[in-house]
Amino acid sequence: MSLLAIALVAWFLRDANLADVWRHVRAARLDLLLLGVLFMTSTMWIRAVRWRHLLTPIGPTKFRAVFRAGVIGFAALAILPARVGDLLRPYLVSRQENLPYSACLATIVMERVLDLITVLTLMAIYVWGFANTASWNPQLLGPIQLSAAGGAVVSVVLMGVMWVLASHPERIGTFVHAAAWLLPRAMAKRLGDFASSFSTGFAVARSPKELVLSVIWSFPLWLAIAAESWAITRAFGIAISFAGTFLLQAMLVVGVAVPTPGGVGSFHEAYRIGVTTFFGAPNDAAIAAAIVLHFISFIPILFLGLLFMMQDGLSLSGLTALAGSAKAERTGEDQTGMTDDGTTMLRSPGRQ
Repeated sequence: MSLLAIALVAWFLRDANLADVWRHVRAARLDLLLLGVLFMTSTMWIRAVRWRHLLTPIGPTKFRAVFRAGVIGFAALAILPARVGDLLRPYLVSRQENLPYSACLATIVMERVLDLITVLTLMAIYVWGFANTASWNPQLLGPIQLSAAGGAVVSVVLMGVMWVLASHPERIGTFVHAAAWLLPRAMAKRLGDFASSFSTGFAVARSPKELVLSVIWSFPLWLAIAAESWAITRAFGIAISFAGTFLLQAMLVVGVAVPTPGGVGSFHEAYRIGVTTFFGAPNDAAIAAAIVLHFISFIPILFLGLLFMMQDGLSLSGLTALAGSAKAERTGEDQTGMTDDGTTMLRSPGRQ
């Protein structure tokens, strides 16, 4: 665990009565916890379906390969720092399905934009349609409404940028190549080629059918994530409506953006602040719910990812080597000279 994660966990637990936290955990409703697990498992299936739509303009993919690469990538997010799981997912599926890595990497960026649009839309629906804002601190209401509106504008701008990239991939490569005149010619060419290939990953922006389907699938995905949070929060007796989790999800997205393995500490504190500030949850109940929600959100995926890694003959050191390869390929570096299980998995990642 990183020093940042340790510091955030310490801050999260600073006012906790651990005996009371444990009492809340023991008293949690098992039926709602199991319902939360069910919603959590559905998210991985939905993510794989949406990702295949984003990958379709690049080339054909098998659901099994996309699903397994996604699970391994999310497992890596829980155990490796700096969000390298977001590099591993496209790396694994590109090698498995023989697709350009840089284009596959661009679909992860597209995923993030779709997630941002969906989360901000759901938050706006709650803030302006369902929330009892009269009970909120006026100093909080204004910034939240402004954030939702500003985020929506940013999302539209990002969609426009991706359309430009998708429309003129060769121009992007030429521009990067020309701008890299300070670099050696071979490296500048690799960067230019990478930029051109990367921009083709936004090709879904020029495919109305696949883009619409990707947007449509983003809403069931985040509704399932919200349902997981709702079920687990209610299991601890915290009074939150289903729509109320739309605001909570926006806060958790900010929490997991902090570069700690699995969002440890930042996820917990974002949840605690959300349910205590806006839904009147007692601090110890909020801490207990945050710990359990994080456990259910990350641990099953971690174990399934480790299982897939074992089936593919990929050890933790091999996963780390693959992460290094993905980082190197992103910057156009040579991929030769790898050894041990990094070599094996580079040639045939996720072998069936």
